[in-house]
Amino acid sequence: MKINSVTLNNFRNISDMILLPHDEVNVIFGQNAQGKTNILEAIWLFTGCKSFRGSKDSEFIKFNSEFSKISLDFTDKVRNKKAEIIISDKKKAFLNGVEKKGTTELIGEFYSVIFSPSHLALIKDGPNVRRKFLDTAICQLKPKYAKTLSSFRKVIAERNSLLKDVQYHSELLDVLDILDEQLAKYSSIIINERIKYINLLSQKSEEIYSGISENKEKLSIKYLCGNEELEKNDINDIYDYMISKINSSKKEDILLKSTSVGPHRDDLEIKIDNISARSFGSQGQQRSCALALKLGESEIIKDVTGENPVALLDDVMSELDEKRQDYVLNHIKERQVFLTCCDPSQVLRLCKGKSFLIESGKIKEEK
Repeated sequence: MKINSVTLNNFRNISDMILLPHDEVNVIFGQNAQGKTNILEAIWLFTGCKSFRGSKDSEFIKFNSEFSKISLDFTDKVRNKKAEIIISDKKKAFLNGVEKKGTTELIGEFYSVIFSPSHLALIKDGPNVRRKFLDTAICQLKPKYAKTLSSFRKVIAERNSLLKDVQYHSELLDVLDILDEQLAKYSSIIINERIKYINLLSQKSEEIYSGISENKEKLSIKYLCGNEELEKNDINDIYDYMISKINSSKKEDILLKSTSVGPHRDDLEIKIDNISARSFGSQGQQRSCALALKLGESEIIKDVTGENPVALLDDVMSELDEKRQDYVLNHIKERQVFLTCCDPSQVLRLCKGKSFLIESGKIKEEK
């Protein structure tokens, strides 16, 4: 997967811009609020996913403009393609001149992985962030997984509603049993897919982290069911495990009026040299962990789809020492990289690629 050109019109603070990137590393540098992240955000929208900044469509349109238009000319393993997104009162998407029903129909056409400062939450914040990361990554590769998640959430909502009344109406216990079976069914599918994904991700990310740390530190990732590692690879075994857990927690759930067992309570355990990265990792180590997870996600997309996704790295250089910065600049192989930073001295060690200065939404090629 390679971007040949990016064209932006009235996108955030950028009036008109054409970016002709290098096939390998592209560094976009400049002071804050000049438009660096806006370029990455525009590229990311062509994955068919929502903005990684949580932005509304109206926020993409430059002030005092009626519409915003972004275009991407790219090459996959088969042929050249051109995609366009036009944002006004509605958002329209086009692929090779053919209008799509929506930007979600671009999913599977252009692959990219984004790292932004917000992804430090993968290490620093609570389990919900890590579960969302897992589910989003799996959904991109397996659309049916999204339907299972939706069904699971409906069962959880119905079960929690029932738990509020069941202690006053014993006849509802039969309905609770039915919901428990559904809960175990959907839970086992979700947990099975998450464990399979983590088995792949841990291998990829641990290798990448070793490279970032020059083999001086070891990253380890485990999937925790509740508070324990579940060493089961068969979905039927996971179902039996879950139904047992659900039954044993039923009395407590009725008392608390909430479902205490299921993948909505699971987490990832991330350690550096067998010590919690969240509790004891330095800022540089935590940033390196998050980066390794995202680049590991990129490797999995490549293995599954055959396409090497474009890596979008927003402000990744901050709080990395010189050797870790060198890895990012010169050792992320076989993929096109777009990297933003404020300090131009950080790109001086770039061996192969281009660097671009951006000021007030205007870009100038430096190398």
